[in-house]
Amino acid sequence: FSRTGKLLQIEYALNAVANGKTALGICAVDGVVLATDKKMPSVLVDSEQVHKIEEITPTTGFCYAGVGPDYRVLVKRGRKSSQAYSRIYGETQPVGQLVKSTAGTMQEYTQRGGVRPFGVSLLVAGLQGDGTPGLYQVDPSGAYFGWKATAIGKNYVSAKNFLEKRWNEDMELEDAIHTALLTLREGFEGEMTADNIQVATVRKDGKFVVLTPQQIQDYLDEAN
Repeated sequence: FSRTGKLLQIEYALNAVANGKTALGICAVDGVVLATDKKMPSVLVDSEQVHKIEEITPTTGFCYAGVGPDYRVLVKRGRKSSQAYSRIYGETQPVGQLVKSTAGTMQEYTQRGGVRPFGVSLLVAGLQGDGTPGLYQVDPSGAYFGWKATAIGKNYVSAKNFLEKRWNEDMELEDAIHTALLTLREGFEGEMTADNIQVATVRKDGKFVVLTPQQIQDYLDEAN
């Protein structure tokens, strides 16, 4: 701890998150949408090999802002813990349980010797035990919150302000997808195409699905 009672390592980790690419999530009445910028540093990079949104259980997925390799570790652990859960209880792990165990892992790395905090914030979208959709944010400190809509990474303040104006109680998933794309476009550098963003949805009665570039293109065409 510093004299002022702050953990500077966590503050530095949050700076790493704030420098990451923008990611946002919106919880609608019938599902959740995650959207993120995945612009490549060079045109030579094969963008199909870059996955910023990952499925953890059939009804839950992660998205991140911050340090990519740290994210991979959390994805691996999340999948492992949800597998253990489904073997013990014979059902898919609800999103709240998955968030709790992931936040526990992240908190451990703020306290143990010889390790540093994870340089990522996560957005977790999925279904609760009763089938209602849920959206959570998990920070490097291990703190987690449920959100109706939120943004992390670069320009997260203006993205959140934009979402505050646009979000409403009766929003349906299709509207949420359009709102997510509009919000991403707000602070986007250069042209937004189906290849430099990634979008995923989870519907109340369905599975977690990462949209194909063609599906994203259809939504972009509708927006235009």
